[in-house]
Amino acid sequence: MDYFLPSDNDTIVALATPAGVGAISVIRVSGDKSISAVDELFDGKLKLKDSESHKIHYGKIEKGKDVIDDVLVSVFKNPNSFTGEDAIEISTHGNPYITTKIINELVELDVRLAEPGEFTKRAFLNGKLDLIQAEAVADVINSRTEASLKGARNQLDGLLSKHVNSLREMLINTSSLIELELDFAEEDVEFMSLDKIKGNIISVISEIEKLLKSFEYGRVIRDGINVALVGIPNVGKSSLMNLLLKESRAIVSEIPGTTRDVIREEISIDGFLFRIYDTAGIRLTDDLIEKEGVIRSREVVKNADVVIFINDVISGFSVELYNQLLELTSKEKIIILMNKIDLSHEITRNSDVKVSALTGEGIEELFERLKEKSIGTNIFTEKSSLVTNIRHANALEKAKLALENSIESIENGMTGEFISVDLRTAESALGEIIGKVTTDDILNNIFSKFCIGK
Repeated sequence: MDYFLPSDNDTIVALATPAGVGAISVIRVSGDKSISAVDELFDGKLKLKDSESHKIHYGKIEKGKDVIDDVLVSVFKNPNSFTGEDAIEISTHGNPYITTKIINELVELDVRLAEPGEFTKRAFLNGKLDLIQAEAVADVINSRTEASLKGARNQLDGLLSKHVNSLREMLINTSSLIELELDFAEEDVEFMSLDKIKGNIISVISEIEKLLKSFEYGRVIRDGINVALVGIPNVGKSSLMNLLLKESRAIVSEIPGTTRDVIREEISIDGFLFRIYDTAGIRLTDDLIEKEGVIRSREVVKNADVVIFINDVISGFSVELYNQLLELTSKEKIIILMNKIDLSHEITRNSDVKVSALTGEGIEELFERLKEKSIGTNIFTEKSSLVTNIRHANALEKAKLALENSIESIENGMTGEFISVDLRTAESALGEIIGKVTTDDILNNIFSKFCIGK
């Protein structure tokens, strides 16, 4: 069954603010009948159909002679609205009974309930946003840190869209000239030399590689970084967790095996989201509950972006556990940390970071190491085109492969037909990113993940 089974020409309604009791709630209506339908219920100084766009009117929503609520109604006339259609936003008191009653009255007037993301989908279909910007709307809503919000704003402002579109246009111009030459093949007319064609393709490949290089950074600022705290029992994993969170979240005890399950918490470090997982001590045990905790801990390590391998000055460096970690993750992801330096500074083995979970000494250095492991040394500014979405990265890889095939065709002396086919494949892949080329399946997959009302 298709996700958007109802007609996209219907007038739709949804609650645009979170459900529940609050100061105000906003009901969003969009479509050809939005103004006339609300006019049926609205009692104000003038009819909404006579209002200018982008005007707010005070009045009452009524059913017959019964007043449902005092409201403010915002009028947006096409094409100057978020969706590109006639649209209304009704601000009511934040009472679920009131909003439900108003929405039900609108449904009685041939307005249907919106599907998740349908308002943004209409904005895309009506040319108000491209597909990258539409996806960025959800990212703005879901941003948890300053970095993720800036990254989402970067997409919403169209920086990546402009970059991808310029590359696509270069390919369109190049392939068009090749195809034009094919039409004049008998007259031996050359509109662009093979060296120039090859140079254009190499230039586009170079730009695609830069975008792909930004993906790891973009993924980090969008989705955050998973960090596993690992060590033998009683080296201070829970104490370090509490220090990072600046609160007593994990139970601290001298009894080995206190942590029986994985504890997950989130912190922001310089605007980046870190998910910290305090794992059960990885060791052999006959305790069934503790054994399950160890199994879960191993899975956390496998999926972690960074692993903080915790040792202490009393127990020393655990070679056995370190070797186990190398079976689960790569050496590059591991930060070797020596804890409890408040007890002794005579540390026999070199460590990446030395801290005291008790006093906080060394914690700033740990933060720097975490950022270095997570985002590397690449510097991207707010003006950089960032790839944050796996869909975009996959399409860029597809485009790059097609362009590399076209270079191979040129070097092997193939005719223009072969070169042109590969260029068109790359052009299509770039078009998928911004929505110039798309399918219902792609749209349904993207917008079904949005909240209702957006």
